[in-house]
Amino acid sequence: MSAFHTSGVTNSGASRSRVVSLDPLRMRARRHHAHALHRGERIWREGFAPIDLWIELLHGNGLEPRAALAFTVTQDFEADQFTLGKLPYEDIEKLYGLQVQELSVFDSLEERALVQTRRGNTVLVEVDAFFLPDMRAVSYRREHAKTTIGIDVIDPGARRLGYFHHTGYHLLDGDDYDGILRPDATHDPHWTRESALFPHVEFVKRVKDPLSGTPLAEVSADLLCMHLLRRPMHNPISRWRAAFPEHVDAMIARGEAYTHLYAFNVMRQLGANFELLAHYLHWMREQGFDIPVQTHAGARKIASETMVMQCRLARAISRGRRELCEASFDVIEDTYERVIPPLADIVC
Repeated sequence: MSAFHTSGVTNSGASRSRVVSLDPLRMRARRHHAHALHRGERIWREGFAPIDLWIELLHGNGLEPRAALAFTVTQDFEADQFTLGKLPYEDIEKLYGLQVQELSVFDSLEERALVQTRRGNTVLVEVDAFFLPDMRAVSYRREHAKTTIGIDVIDPGARRLGYFHHTGYHLLDGDDYDGILRPDATHDPHWTRESALFPHVEFVKRVKDPLSGTPLAEVSADLLCMHLLRRPMHNPISRWRAAFPEHVDAMIARGEAYTHLYAFNVMRQLGANFELLAHYLHWMREQGFDIPVQTHAGARKIASETMVMQCRLARAISRGRRELCEASFDVIEDTYERVIPPLADIVC
């Protein structure tokens, strides 16, 4: 595969622009079906947006995203939250031959993104969810929020683009196109390079052929060992448990709105991470690796018990009660010791 983009739109190099029209873009969006990780029964419906993006981006280009989830074993407690999940770019290059580079936006985001998509590269850009139609139930035309999309195809003449975001592939056009790419910004008579605040932009390019089959699984296993050597020195659940009473006092003082933010940024980060780890370990078993069933089941138990804990805490705070969730901590803390250290003993 000579180019990253494999949607069926011809691209023979930087010198030739893609032929982009409404029907191929619509066909691409309709043809893209969410990866199995985003379908069916899920414990945590809201996962990590950056990881969800990469899952669909890889899946949309015919690659197996589960091989990249070994990093989940490194999650730590950072005093006020759990480590936010992010696929290491080094892993992506080793597994899929894809390299992520920063893109310098020196005059026009639209122009720079157009150059890269014409090369067959995907452009990762932080945008305002206010202009994303796939966020209709949350932010679209309601509130401003930062999120990252993977721009796949741009049609400047029709003011239309196709993009990966969260759990799917989507289209936007018209005023939303202008809101995302601000194509007229550099034509503003008051525009100066010093006054422009461009978003952080990266692009994904193919540097070698992707792995598949047994070689993909073997490299993923090597990455798992490497990440297990980087795992937290102490049980992160124990450290969270020690800090939790103070966190509960803050939630009682600040009310339900803060409690929701806390749960979204602490419990969701832990639960969604271990749900991904459970999927990864199940995939490794399917590839023939001797991963004990109880290790896979334990990771899923952490994910589900964290959801129970979130619901229990929300009910208590709404009634003004100080709930320390001791029963849930007993389960999660003990299960962590039955998942991560034994996994390190097996793999490394």
